[in-house]
Amino acid sequence: MSGACKVFSGQANQELSRQIARSMGLPLAAMQIRKFADGEVFVQVGENARGVDAFVVQPTNSPAENLLTLLMMIDALKRASARRITAVVPYFGYARQDRKDQPRVAITAKVVANLITVAGADRVLTMDLHSSQIQGFFDIPMDHLYAAPVLIKYYQANPIADLVVVAPDIGSVKMSRAYAKRLGADLAIIDKRRPEANVAEVYHVIGNVKDKNVLIVDDLIDTAGTIVAATAKLKDEGAREIHAACTHPVFSGPAIDRLDSSVIREIVVTDTIPFRGESKKIRILSVAELLGEAIQRIHREESVSSLFVE
Repeated sequence: MSGACKVFSGQANQELSRQIARSMGLPLAAMQIRKFADGEVFVQVGENARGVDAFVVQPTNSPAENLLTLLMMIDALKRASARRITAVVPYFGYARQDRKDQPRVAITAKVVANLITVAGADRVLTMDLHSSQIQGFFDIPMDHLYAAPVLIKYYQANPIADLVVVAPDIGSVKMSRAYAKRLGADLAIIDKRRPEANVAEVYHVIGNVKDKNVLIVDDLIDTAGTIVAATAKLKDEGAREIHAACTHPVFSGPAIDRLDSSVIREIVVTDTIPFRGESKKIRILSVAELLGEAIQRIHREESVSSLFVE
């Protein structure tokens, strides 16, 4: 790819953007984002972007303004004659609405994929999608990274004895099995039902956790209702220490209070979403180097498949 590589940042996670650029030995490119008095977002590319390979870093977590800003940044770079625009979306919001499972509901993940494409993105780089099939919603190339290398490295450096990795639901089995294999641990699965959004009912634990230390692995924690209910069931089944890890610390509403008052010893998360709360139980690991390496490989037209470790 000819043309300079430049990293532009939205306002959703500027610290992560700075760390990504630093890992690449680059400064953040200038991007002006401000609001009019009535709240409308104004975006302007602050330097020459003609012919550049532009990477726009902006997770689309709440509020919805973050998604809108991403679209406007892509459009601004398109109109500034960037050669190629890659939307780097560390957390792909709206991914949980990925199918029509009820009458008259929107498949919002597909809507967001369409918006990013129509805005002018040539490529998307994201991490730990809630559902892998969302990759098929895009008609442009998508690179889907996993935070597993970062999290597994942490637990290899800080091993947990007599470990069982627990999948919080059937959909997480593949990811949890990968963690169990690399950590030399057994695998267990929680059978749960979700009668409505943000509500989970735990029924059974499939596998043996009695007198074992447990690591629950998930892609995100929202209100923490599911994981707290799971820990109660695991304790009933005789589990000893309980640890938790997730890629995206959404942490809505009472999540922090629930986690702090739970029996979970430590919750390890990444910085795909900025964590602005306070908790002695939460440890944050950075995925900046992983994303930076992927960006460099995309820019150099090299394979990134070796980074697709789940």
